[in-house]
Amino acid sequence: MSDQRGYTLVLASGSPRRRELLAQLGFNSLIRVADVDETPLEGETSVQLVERLAELKGAAVKRDANELVISADTVVSLDGQSLGKPTDKQHCVEMLMALSGRRHQVVTGVCVRFGGQLLSTTVTTGVNMGVISYAEASRYWESGEPRDKAGAYAVQGYGAVYVTSIEGSYSNVVGLPLYETAQMIEQLGYRLYDFNNNGGSHIDD
Repeated sequence: MSDQRGYTLVLASGSPRRRELLAQLGFNSLIRVADVDETPLEGETSVQLVERLAELKGAAVKRDANELVISADTVVSLDGQSLGKPTDKQHCVEMLMALSGRRHQVVTGVCVRFGGQLLSTTVTTGVNMGVISYAEASRYWESGEPRDKAGAYAVQGYGAVYVTSIEGSYSNVVGLPLYETAQMIEQLGYRLYDFNNNGGSHIDD
């Protein structure tokens, strides 16, 4: 296990939720947004999709020798169908109506890269939703919260009032399973606190 310091954590994502999850551990990461096509391939399962996109995002950003890159992708899976972010109000309402009163899975692919090493994993969490009315789904869209959320809800925001129970990792539902991410970093021979947490998080062009 390395006892060195001075390495830097890079988050290959523009998601403020993932940034906040790392920040709650005391880490202010560099943000480098990966520009990749997130269109699912024909016949691709939710697990295959998030694993592929997480690895693509990690490969798409530049990194120096002292930088560890964390990349991730999250989808909501219902009856084997991957639900991404809503494109408009109608799409949002349709997704919430489909999730209403049912159980779905939140699936996140995570990839860590450091030097020439790469590790990836997928994490699935079961989420049970209460009944959501059409009117409530419409009002929720107007709040602005669902617009960039997989499955059109935010468990860390007002969307929590629709969730009756969670089976598995809460941080995974938010967008980054912290335990599994830390475990992969340890497999590379490091710990999260080996990486520089000085200074504020910022977009690194």
